[in-house]
Amino acid sequence: MSTRWRPVLFFPVLFFIALSWLSVSFAHAKTPEAGLKLLEAVEDTFAALAERVHPAVVNIAPLSGEHASGAEDGMQGLPRERTPQTPPGSGSGVLVDAVGHIVTNHHVVGDAEEVEVRLSDKTKFVGKVVGRDPDTDLAVVKIQSDKAFPFAVFGDSAKIRVGQWAIAVGNPFGLDRTLTIGVISALGRENVNLSRYEDFIQTDASINPGNSGGPLFNIRGEVIGINTAIINFAQGIGFAIPSNMAQDVLTQLMAHGKVTRGWLGVGIQTLTQELADKFGVKEEDGVLVNEVFPGDPADRAGVRPGDIILKVNGKTVDTPSTLARVIAGFTPGEKVGVVLLRDGKAQSLQIDLSERKGEMSAAIKKAETRLGLTVSDITPEMAERYKIKPDEKGVLVTKVEPGSPAESQGLKEGDLVKEVRRQEVKDAETFSALLDAADKKETLLLRVTREGRAFFVVLKPQRE
Repeated sequence: MSTRWRPVLFFPVLFFIALSWLSVSFAHAKTPEAGLKLLEAVEDTFAALAERVHPAVVNIAPLSGEHASGAEDGMQGLPRERTPQTPPGSGSGVLVDAVGHIVTNHHVVGDAEEVEVRLSDKTKFVGKVVGRDPDTDLAVVKIQSDKAFPFAVFGDSAKIRVGQWAIAVGNPFGLDRTLTIGVISALGRENVNLSRYEDFIQTDASINPGNSGGPLFNIRGEVIGINTAIINFAQGIGFAIPSNMAQDVLTQLMAHGKVTRGWLGVGIQTLTQELADKFGVKEEDGVLVNEVFPGDPADRAGVRPGDIILKVNGKTVDTPSTLARVIAGFTPGEKVGVVLLRDGKAQSLQIDLSERKGEMSAAIKKAETRLGLTVSDITPEMAERYKIKPDEKGVLVTKVEPGSPAESQGLKEGDLVKEVRRQEVKDAETFSALLDAADKKETLLLRVTREGRAFFVVLKPQRE
């Protein structure tokens, strides 16, 4: 993840809120006493909301070591120790049903199979990670007890408006059940490079490290978002995953442990003004298809490079992120109606979606574990961002872990891996195959290009 982003949010706006409510009191109250009563009513509303929602918010931390059967202080099995490098309060979550399902961020649980879950009454449980979805940065953890758990209910994120109250609850810096208040600053934020499918709620409610995975509530105490990230060094700019998206992912993770999404099979890009002029359309009037993958649904339906996709099942799609998110919302096998422009003329196609390919997951996991870097196939957006030629082969480095073999040899985000063990890397699939073919303890020779200049590095894989 870029250093621009951190997986959490930040600082309060209580002064602004106080001024806002004072202005309301002056406008509606005839006496100072009436104004004070109005402010006390608002204060009582927030205090009552805090008492109601706090029990459903949990702290999540990684575990190490083995545990035996039995219970201690609510822990299912003996308490484990946190890993030394992980501070208390490393993440938050919210109970969403009485049987112990918890929604949190994928980056909070990472690759762990089990985590420590601490409730507001200080009881602890070993929670099992029952499913995770890196594409939306969501995960589900399950804890068990003979008693019913307190839980929060979801609200409809499609109904929220900019300017409405937003209440964040979590464990910033290990300070359990911290509540902060702000407003909804913006909706539909995308292209912030936090996850594959983005439709973030922006809020200025104060959220800090440790709030990741915690709930964002409305004034009724309904969960309208899952807090996810902040802009580093900014104030009052944080992001939450909308509750409707979280519910869709939650349902699949609880049922199957993974999320299955529709797949169209096209390469797409933003329709800039220059491209729009060439294609005779308005800027951002749809999404430009730059590649159609052979044998995939779009190819079978007759979609061509140069087509401009306008609508999917009646929904307007004006950015690549919107199109990807809309298609992902369907299940494989569903038929969708696509309206597109070709040579200035509108056409309608019916397309049978297939399952989205997991083409990069194996390669990424191996590279992260053994080399300390994350790789990706080259998309048109990445090629433009890192000034990569259209015909370039290889895999792009999208993340380098601190202290990893990759970092020690100076690899950076945006580097292009061209060869592994003197063999050409065409894509993530071949990269994965070359890692598989190497001994786990073998040092690996990589040829890398950066800004058009090539160099070799030798990486010593770290222990898995």
